[in-house]
Amino acid sequence: MFKPHVTVACLVQAEGELLVVEERINGRATWNQPAGHLEANETLLAAAQRELVEETGINAPMQYFLGVQQWIAPDNTSFVRFLFGLDLAKKLPTAPQDSDIDCCWWLPPAQILSAPVLRSPLVAESVRLWQQGARYPLHLISPFNWPFHEGARHADA
Repeated sequence: MFKPHVTVACLVQAEGELLVVEERINGRATWNQPAGHLEANETLLAAAQRELVEETGINAPMQYFLGVQQWIAPDNTSFVRFLFGLDLAKKLPTAPQDSDIDCCWWLPPAQILSAPVLRSPLVAESVRLWQQGARYPLHLISPFNWPFHEGARHADA
């Protein structure tokens, strides 16, 4: 049965620079936005908040939604990524709590776009999407809670 990996990512901007996390993939340092997988019984927004705190130590609320991205990796793994945004007044110090994160960097968008060490093409695509200026309200991806009753009829979502 086909099941794509559902992930979230946070594009964090302050003073014209974007926050990236550095992690080792196959022994090579790579850059990514703070990002990770959606966990069981977690909303997309809660997952984004959790990943931001775990990977950077920054605890700040997401402010807008940038979009949904789909990518099929070279090994045919399929990803669906929900991208959130946050604009900070100033660059905050970082303190990654996730042992997979080596460090965090505040970098100009152009440096990220030209970097040969991105975790996936979605990293650069996220920067380009942010640069285009589209910002959507968070309620577009708000969870829908429906009380489930035994025997109730429901349509497939």
